[in-house]
Amino acid sequence: MDMFELISHLTSVFGPSGQEQAIAQSITALAKPYADEITADIMGNLIVHKKGNGPKLMFCAHMDTVGLIITYIEEDGTLRVGKLGGVTPKAICNAPVHCVNGSGQRVNGTVKLHGKADQNKPATDDLYVDIGAESREEAQKLVSLGDKLVFSTQTTAAGNRVISPYLDNRISCAVLLKAMEEIKSTGNDLYFVFSVQEELGLRGAKTAAYGITPDYALAVDVTGAYDYPGASKLGSAKLGGGAAIKVMDTSVICHPAMVQKLNDLAEEKGIPAQQDVLTKGGTDAGAICQSRLGVITGGVSIPCRYIHTPTEMIDLSDAKACVRLITALAESSF
Repeated sequence: MDMFELISHLTSVFGPSGQEQAIAQSITALAKPYADEITADIMGNLIVHKKGNGPKLMFCAHMDTVGLIITYIEEDGTLRVGKLGGVTPKAICNAPVHCVNGSGQRVNGTVKLHGKADQNKPATDDLYVDIGAESREEAQKLVSLGDKLVFSTQTTAAGNRVISPYLDNRISCAVLLKAMEEIKSTGNDLYFVFSVQEELGLRGAKTAAYGITPDYALAVDVTGAYDYPGASKLGSAKLGGGAAIKVMDTSVICHPAMVQKLNDLAEEKGIPAQQDVLTKGGTDAGAICQSRLGVITGGVSIPCRYIHTPTEMIDLSDAKACVRLITALAESSF
């Protein structure tokens, strides 16, 4: 698959935080040709190992997504919901959603706002999901409390850019898979981790790093691109500017040695790159760098507009630059 096809495939797979089994199976099938060993830990992290005799280098991209969770079923058959990760009520009003119930059946619905809610500043309690049921009894035949809902918008191309739900963080899963394909030879001991429950507090990366005990680590994620009209300047990255080499976010100040190494590799290989200074949002790097006695940790990010909405946007050139930079790091000496 080319990059767009791979992104389209990965973003279509159901995998909200705490229910990542289907996306893990999909990534396993795609990673198998490039792996010496594939395992899963108790948390559900998928760990793809490419063996080497050199330093342990861990790459980590979370495979879970934000969404909603059913908390109550009304008498009229509509669903009350809670947030699963950092979703903003105003940003998801009128979004099409679906869940996969306990029988494996897909159930479609739409997010709506209660008529008495403050239209400008709605709260989560003001949201409901309409799945077309006419009563609580009918709804209970389709869904259960605790079922999770995800966005159902399509992945589309807009020139060299991609509009889709869940580019956070399926784009980074695609980037790691492409890098695994590109790596030719390395003496490093490589671990590619597709982590769980990042959106709920970097939970999966914490246990994965503890188990792997890497010498070096790189978190691969999206970073906010605030380069659109009226945006708050919460980050430095912009679409089309190349791979975003993380300096800091709210979860981590990246190790200076890793920041320098990534910048040197980008310059040496002629890889388009930019600095990523983000004042809102975190990544798995925040958990990994604190594991055991500490890990030399950095980050490479794909700039993304409209994060945690049903219509996120990235530039394919940035994703391809990230593939090149990650490949160069994997093949480098430490």
